[in-house]
Amino acid sequence: MILSRWVQSLKSILGKSLIYCGHDKPHWQEGFFDHVLRTGESYGEKWAYVLAKPVRAGLCQEPGQWPWQGEIMRIEF
Repeated sequence: MILSRWVQSLKSILGKSLIYCGHDKPHWQEGFFDHVLRTGESYGEKWAYVLAKPVRAGLCQEPGQWPWQGEIMRIEF
């Protein structure tokens, strides 16, 4: 399965579940961008961006305060 199609399916299933639980749309921004990680530096840059997202959204003051962060599997370069 193509990654973009898989993401579309995931968003559809989660969206329906969120609506069922009473959460109004939109649940996420439109679109999908598949970025190829080419180096350890690129990986580090993307990971720093992800860690800072809850801070930018005003959900916490520091990235370490966000309880739902972490790597599922570390990618080694």
